[in-house]
Amino acid sequence: MAHAPQVVGVSGSPTAPSRTTVLVDAVAGSFAEATGGTATTIELAPLLGELGAAPFRSGLSPRVQETLQLVEAADVIVVGSPAYRATYTGLFKLFFDHIGQYALVDKPIVLTATGGSDRHALLVEHQMRPLFGFFQSLTLPLGIYASESDFTDYAISSDDLRERINTTVSRTLPLIRSHIDPESLYATVDFARPDAF
Repeated sequence: MAHAPQVVGVSGSPTAPSRTTVLVDAVAGSFAEATGGTATTIELAPLLGELGAAPFRSGLSPRVQETLQLVEAADVIVVGSPAYRATYTGLFKLFFDHIGQYALVDKPIVLTATGGSDRHALLVEHQMRPLFGFFQSLTLPLGIYASESDFTDYAISSDDLRERINTTVSRTLPLIRSHIDPESLYATVDFARPDAF
């Protein structure tokens, strides 16, 4: 790759400890390991008071400004929220309300969510994907949903969940690599061959 990609996770959980943060951190770490990059996970819970301190980004604290810039500069973003009233948390939405409207265009986004049971699994497709459609982001086709039973003492204990994370990474890795380093698309193509395309 042209550079070591920066994978940034955003956990929209308003509580700590948080299963959502554990999931986001695990997924971000897996993508960073697979791409030779680095992973950073942002927990929004400590920023709740600061995010609500002003209606516009210009009035937010330097810490929040830096966090927003970190997300906008990332090569890959892993987002996650627990299910609250059948959608993502207000904290999650409040944070992304301050992200630049065009800052995430074509940015690879990995969608994750957690909930008390599998009945909340459609949160990923029905709520999160449209939000990042507004940003014109490249939402990866495989989202990851985890229920409470996939964790033990705020640690992933489900082999099925680990396998879903691995599958998501392996199946989307070529797409992420081509996005981060477009020249890699042509690295293995023999342009002299008529059947190369």
